[in-house]
Amino acid sequence: MQETRLDTARIRAARRVIDPIFLDTPLYRCEALEPALGCTVSIKLETANPVRSFKARGTEVVASMLAADGRRAVVCASAGNLGQALAWSGRGRGLDVTVVASRFAPAAKLDRIRALDAVLELVDGDFDMARERAAAVARYDGIRLVEDSLDIETCEGAATIGLELVDSVHSFDAVLIALGGGALATGVGHVVKACAPEVEVICVQPLGAPAMTYSWRQRRVVTTDSTDTIADGVAGRRPIPAVLDDLLLVADDAVLVQEASIIAGMRMLLHHAGLVVEPSAALGIAAILEDRDRFAGRHVVTIVCGSNVDVDAYHRWVGAAPPTGLT
Repeated sequence: MQETRLDTARIRAARRVIDPIFLDTPLYRCEALEPALGCTVSIKLETANPVRSFKARGTEVVASMLAADGRRAVVCASAGNLGQALAWSGRGRGLDVTVVASRFAPAAKLDRIRALDAVLELVDGDFDMARERAAAVARYDGIRLVEDSLDIETCEGAATIGLELVDSVHSFDAVLIALGGGALATGVGHVVKACAPEVEVICVQPLGAPAMTYSWRQRRVVTTDSTDTIADGVAGRRPIPAVLDDLLLVADDAVLVQEASIIAGMRMLLHHAGLVVEPSAALGIAAILEDRDRFAGRHVVTIVCGSNVDVDAYHRWVGAAPPTGLT
């Protein structure tokens, strides 16, 4: 495999600084999902931790390095999950954490950021506007800006999931990874291609937030003017060039799925796996629903990456009648 920005030795070392509460998350075959999906399905559950997403694997690495360097303040932009994770990791290491987010982000995520003692600044725009504001705060205050996916620590923290996959699953044919900024996809993809190159790495993004998928397909950065998806955790408009370069080296495919399939995936994970998940975490199931023939008879791992979801919105989505052909 050609070299990405990631390093397998550093990824293994990251496990030593990540709080064990975020490591060795459940990985199990979910037979209840299989009749409807037509393939063997294993779930890597990244929601059973204090911040209910995979993001703390990366922020633990970032916060450990900052604390070791004597830094005392940090800022990030977040759609919600990174902010919670950085607040949790920073609080435990004496860091002052500022999170910039859209005021239209799910209230549950914003409330949790505040509860973790971070300073929360809201902008009247989307995640990419929050990124611009966070960069301005970092420049003005002279503090460290954490940029998810661009900062290699966030990718290598997420990559520890890949180590657990290749060390625990005897054999699997494909891994389905939610694609947003790219930390999860490039991190897990790097490890899988280094250790199990025969496994297909498939990234999944909503049709209403396709910038990174379009960029992967055209092998150049493609931006969009807006996003329109319930999967707020992956709703970016401006891919980061360095992250795209890494993704091009590790991803075998990038697919787009419809909103109805995301909702159907959330409903299936609730009814058949007993899991309440946010929309981004259902992207893998959505991809199988939209292309059953592709996955028929194969062993597929899907990373359930987050469960920070607004309760009222969740009930609206999952409680609605399923579209024809989707359960």
